[in-house]
Amino acid sequence: MNSKPVPYRPFRWGAYHVTMGIRDMPWDGWIELDNQMKSYYYIKKHRVATRGTNVVRVLPDRPGIVNSASQSAIELVHELADYLSNRYPDAFTVSRSPLGHISSITIIPVHDTLHLPPPLVTKGSTELRKVSIEEAELAMKISALLVQDDLALMVEGTDGRYYFQGGAVCVPGFWRMRDKIGLPLEDIHVQGHVPQYETRLHNSMDRYFKRMPVDKPIVRNNYFFQVIPPREVRQPIETSAQSSAKPIFENDGIVDPEELAWSVTTNGNEDTFLHGHPINPDEPPVVAAENLRLRTERQSLRRLPLSGAIIFTIRTYLFPVEELAKEPGIPARMASAMRSWPEDVRRYKGNGLYEKVLLKYLDKAAEEQQLSGGEELSKDPGKGFPY
Repeated sequence: MNSKPVPYRPFRWGAYHVTMGIRDMPWDGWIELDNQMKSYYYIKKHRVATRGTNVVRVLPDRPGIVNSASQSAIELVHELADYLSNRYPDAFTVSRSPLGHISSITIIPVHDTLHLPPPLVTKGSTELRKVSIEEAELAMKISALLVQDDLALMVEGTDGRYYFQGGAVCVPGFWRMRDKIGLPLEDIHVQGHVPQYETRLHNSMDRYFKRMPVDKPIVRNNYFFQVIPPREVRQPIETSAQSSAKPIFENDGIVDPEELAWSVTTNGNEDTFLHGHPINPDEPPVVAAENLRLRTERQSLRRLPLSGAIIFTIRTYLFPVEELAKEPGIPARMASAMRSWPEDVRRYKGNGLYEKVLLKYLDKAAEEQQLSGGEELSKDPGKGFPY
């Protein structure tokens, strides 16, 4: 893959409005892959090997409440294999069984061939087959390695609410699957203290999930800021050791020096992290422009046609603030967006950790753009949201 990461810059000039922020998603834009694909693969392989059910898990049926996501996990891995092999033929190749379904998929850049479980529906049948939890979790592990996204399966319960029943969440950075899996959509947002969820988002999100058709996928973007280790203490990625035969590294920093998977510098130890509490790093981090990252998520939602579950994909991008500050109009626009955050949004985004340093840096960069190119440069409107 030679494509650079999509340059998402999902912050706006002026007032901050809390909305769902959804847009229609073209079918060929479901999964985004780029030249960081191999790095994500090795990080995820390490996480699957070392974190187990903390990063890949499928819950069983809860009679009277909600069904398992086991069937949708099988449906998902086959949907991904078919989509990826057609959308990115230079990165994936598939083998098919005598019955015509995909039996294995090879990730060409990392020379890894993954064998898929049988599809959910066999040829000539319309009945969905039974799937064990073990088979479903294997399917989710495969799905995790195929894409750069995290994956969450939402299943409708008997009460009409959607429950987080299965997932492969390897690089969430700021939250843990163990704290959210099994919860309905409402509780996930309330316990996570999502700003203005109950007053602005709850009803519209519930309605959308219930009515979402198979042929109308959507996408949205959000953003945070993350402090990573200073350059001098970051461990270089062991490219010589990266191979499908070696999934486990001595520590996370070797395979993930910028803390994509878990934000240790910002949030402290993953195992002792207190869900729902403000950012509280184990040690005061060194905050400087060179170790600040824009962490932005591109999220998609689509309904799977056979199981009816909703697959929620979360593609995370990390962009160095120093590089962003060189782009026309970005420093001033980013600073304007930060200053417009309501107090609850500021707390949610952990502004106390980085705000003074970041705003000072952005203001200086914006001033330099103003001096060198005038308002045409410093207030460049960009290409339109979310770029």
